[in-house]
Amino acid sequence: MPRTYPITVHWRQNNRVIRLDVPEGEYILRSFEAQGEPLPFSCRNGCCTACAVRVLEGSIDQREALGLSKELRQQGYGLLCVARATGPLEVETQDEDEVYDRQFGRFFGRGLVRPGLPLDDE
Repeated sequence: MPRTYPITVHWRQNNRVIRLDVPEGEYILRSFEAQGEPLPFSCRNGCCTACAVRVLEGSIDQREALGLSKELRQQGYGLLCVARATGPLEVETQDEDEVYDRQFGRFFGRGLVRPGLPLDDE
């Protein structure tokens, strides 16, 4: 039987706290859905910020999180669609626009898109 970890999600927008056990190495979003607790998402590929969370306790394996800059990952942000359970975890959902703005806001209204945006830093 695979090892499981308790995962707690504070879903701010729905004023809910959901606690489920997720098998080691499984995507957290997918496991919550399979257990009847769907969480916010959009692309399922780690490219947008619809499933963004801030880690309160624990850590996640999210090497596939292309939609988050290295800086935001270091600040404790994650994407549940590509986050794998690696141990006990507690996270809080974020507003998609808030995370997107934290990542790209300083580039809005500055003219043409150019190399060097946050995702090119890695």
